[in-house]
Parts: sequence; structure tokens; C-alpha cells
Amino acid sequence: MAPKDVLDLHICIIGAGMGGLATALALAKQGFRHIDVYESASTLGFVGAGIQLAPNMARILDKLGAWSDIEREAVDLRDTSIRQGSTDQELGHVDLNYIRSTYNYPHMVGHRSSLAGSIYDGCKREKAVNFFFATSASEMKSFGPRPSFSAIPRKGEPYPVECDVLFAADGVKSVIRDQMLRMKNVDAKIVDTGQAAYRIMLRREDMQNDPELLELIDKNSVTRWIGEKRHIIAYPVSNKQIYNMSTVQPDRNFAAAPSATYTTKGSKPQMMEVFGDFCPKVKRMLDLVPDGEVCEWKLRVHEPLPFWVYDQTALVGDACHPTLPHLAQGAAQAIEDGAVIAVVLSKLPEVTPEAINKALQVYEKVRMARAYALVELAAASGRAMHLGEGAAKEERDRQFAALKEGKGPVPDKWADADVQKMIYGQDVMQIANDEFETIYAKL
Repeated sequence: MAPKDVLDLHICIIGAGMGGLATALALAKQGFRHIDVYESASTLGFVGAGIQLAPNMARILDKLGAWSDIEREAVDLRDTSIRQGSTDQELGHVDLNYIRSTYNYPHMVGHRSSLAGSIYDGCKREKAVNFFFATSASEMKSFGPRPSFSAIPRKGEPYPVECDVLFAADGVKSVIRDQMLRMKNVDAKIVDTGQAAYRIMLRREDMQNDPELLELIDKNSVTRWIGEKRHIIAYPVSNKQIYNMSTVQPDRNFAAAPSATYTTKGSKPQMMEVFGDFCPKVKRMLDLVPDGEVCEWKLRVHEPLPFWVYDQTALVGDACHPTLPHLAQGAAQAIEDGAVIAVVLSKLPEVTPEAINKALQVYEKVRMARAYALVELAAASGRAMHLGEGAAKEERDRQFAALKEGKGPVPDKWADADVQKMIYGQDVMQIANDEFETIYAKL
């Protein structure tokens, strides 16, 4: 347990997304007593969408006491099927049953609001955590030794906030990151991927009169249909009452939009046209989406940053390593950040600005290489999924065929056993705990 004066640090977190919530809960579980979370939204409104709950995420949430509620309504994945979008022909099949016995946790899928809600409920049970909703943060006055910023409530006057440690978990559009980079004259840009995504949730009652669709929602399976520059990944969530579909396709609608725009009302005829050459089963599912409820997301990432820590301020989650959805690790990596932060701060040998800065640098050293390796791997997997006709696609499909014989790598990296070992086999909290003193001593 950390010394009393360490636990009295005043910690501020900007943003109550997955990274901000996990950081707050992990710090409270380590015994920190004064944790303030500022969130610009008026409530925790997580847009309804499915989310993959990988073992590396489950392990941390279990340690934080938030896993059992999530697990209760999640769906335990048994396998994944990768199929040709146009024909529904199976290209590859991967059994996922081994994951639970190998990593002590299953690979499950759930509802994003269930994941966030359980972590938030965990925070609310901790007296140390205070939430300030409808309050944005801007204008960093100082990054340290006492970080300070302007808190701007939606109703009322702005007021200054000062703390001992500040975590910016304010997403890919992070204003604190941009100010931090300017302090060192670094220009890291938000990168347009040229891709967009539809996120679709079909209700069981919409599918139950179609035997082929009912079979999909009843299976403990992830199905991915792939085509040129496009794919759809789908699985049941919420005790199989909802079928979640996420697509990725070339971005046509945002190309001329201002960079602040990340979501737009989608057009159903356009969505049907984008996947017009996919098989009838997929098109029947897309056609179940009500006309006015098509929503499209722009997929953006950020150039890798040279640093995440400045003085007593550190970046968390999408503010420093936004990732494409092809590995299903975005939320998991933000949660890993929060878990490691709590470990390194709890091991502070003294309460000085210098010690805090060094502890935050340990967090950066434990997390940065891993997070950026997964960002790149997700992008590479997306490229492999979206190949058009030609030699590269033939080689990919040859790899899928070999996979059916139990040989070789999986082109869909999310389902590859070696990649899973790299992602799921690392306990980042244990690594931070074991390596803290060695890394800290070298700083």
C-alpha cells in the first residue's frame, strides 16, 4: 500500500470515456482519496454499439471489481467465421474455445453501455471519485508542478482548477494533447483514414422470422464478411437480444466535411448501394435498419506522438493512441492505460513534482510501445481485409485456405493465435508492478 501522503494527492481526470473511467476506478482501488473527473457531456451517454471484451480487458476489470456485472449479460464467443461478402463462402474459421483455458478469461462481446455503466457504477461506489458533468476543460494554465486548467460548466461561470496530477482522457479530439504538443513545438496531426463505419444494432424480434438470420443471432460466433475496401463484422450482444453489426467502407460523406464532424446521419439507400454486391443474407439484415436510423462514423487516427507526459500531466486512451477497430482493442488499451497509471502512482517513493513526473514516465514506457504496435497491427489487418482482386488477395485467400487445414497465420489478425498471445498474454498491471523500480531508477 502506498504511503498516506501519496494517497492524498489531488488527481484530476478530463473525460469520462473508457480511459477516464478506468483510470478513476483503478486509482480509487489503489486507495487514492481525491479523484475528480470532468466530463463535457451532461450524462454518460455511450452510443449504442457492441464492443468486444477481450481477456486482457476482462483481467483488469476483474481486479477492479467491475467484471462480474458485465460478464452476466455478455455473450461468450466460441468461434469466428471469416466469409466472402459477395458469396457468403467461408474463407476461414477459428475456434476460440481455447482462449478461456489459455488466458483464464473468455473472449466475450457485450454492449458498450454495459461496459461503461459497470465501470461507472464501480466509481460511484468509491467515495474518492467525484464527477463534474456538463463541464468541459480547456486553457491549460500549467502542466505542472501544479497542473491547472479552466473548468467551463455549461451553466455558470468558468472557474480555475488546480491539482497534483492531471490525466487528459479527452479522446481523439483532445484539446489538452494539442496544447501539450505545442509546448514542445510538435505538430502531430489527426490522420484521416479515408474510411467510415456504419454501426447497426438489430433487435431479435426483427430477425426471428428469418431462419438464416435467427441462426446468426443464436450462435456464439463472430462473423466477418469481407469485400474490396469494405467489411462487416457482426455478433450477438445483450444475452442475444441484439445483433450488432459494424461496417468499414470508403468514406464518401465526410470528405468535404469540417474536421470537427465525426458522425453524420447516414443514407439507407447509399448504405444498401455500398454493400450492394454482398450476399442476400447480409443485404436482408442491412434492410432491417429503419430509414431514419442509419448513422455513419468517420474513422480517424492520430500520428504516433513522441511523448505522452509533460510535467505532471499525462495523456490517456484515444488522446494518445486512437486505433482502428480491426483488432477490437481501442477500449481495452484505454483501460490498460488506467490500470498502469494506478500502479505507478501507488509506488511513488515520495510526493514531489519530480517523483510524480518520473512515475508518469514509467507509465509511458510500459504502455507506449505496446499501444502503438497494436495501432499499426489494427491498420495492417484492415488493409488485408479490404484487398481488391489481384495477387495480394489471392495470397490472402491462400492463407485462409491453409488455415482451414490448421496451418499458418490468420490474415484477419484479430483471430490469429500468435497475435492473441501478444495481446491477451500480457498482464500490464503485473508488468508495471514488476518493472517500476528498474525503470524509475534509470529516469
